[in-house]
Amino acid sequence: MSNKLIAPSVLAADFANLQRDIEMINNSDADWFHIDIMDGVFVPNISFGMPVLQAITKYAKKTIDVHLMIVDPDRYIKTFAELGANYLTVHFEACTHLHRTLQAIKAEGMKTGVALNPHTNVNLLADVIQDIDLVCIMSVNPGFGGQSFIENTYNKVAQLKSLITEKGANTLIEIDGGVSDKNSKKLTDTGADVLVAGSFIFKSKNQTQTITNLKQSVNN
Repeated sequence: MSNKLIAPSVLAADFANLQRDIEMINNSDADWFHIDIMDGVFVPNISFGMPVLQAITKYAKKTIDVHLMIVDPDRYIKTFAELGANYLTVHFEACTHLHRTLQAIKAEGMKTGVALNPHTNVNLLADVIQDIDLVCIMSVNPGFGGQSFIENTYNKVAQLKSLITEKGANTLIEIDGGVSDKNSKKLTDTGADVLVAGSFIFKSKNQTQTITNLKQSVNN
């Protein structure tokens, strides 16, 4: 994939001005909306649930990339399809029967995503990589925004890229956590296709320009 994608993480938006921030993403050079759903069980934090996602998808005009950081995600696959998710990412660590989960996501017309925590080896996906549209490599421990980037992520991207090539898959590689202008170019050069950026975008003085700069830097 030649065109590298930018997916602002709505978790870092101003929840008191959520529609404003959604419109900012709509009008920016961003490609996707990245939306984290946390249950306070799989991760030690609770984010937003179905009603807020429904409000987001009502106004969002770009691809909806939903990242489930929850236990037993199978219970909610149909619900997230109905709420407008285009990509639905589940955690490898939360799925006892990952192949079955991926088939259920596909059956609802969504693209399949699998997220890997920092300690999880990419080679564990070897048997299902051809069924996965997107692998989300967590470059921080999941559950909170604003964490520092884990340097071993570059090695995991390279290993995953090699696995995808070896298996002849068309899987995208997404990076989630601590992404900024300091690591974005190295990540895409190593093989990443989609960069999730939260604090880096929403804490900047000119969010639209920050998105543009990030997008240009990884596509030149």
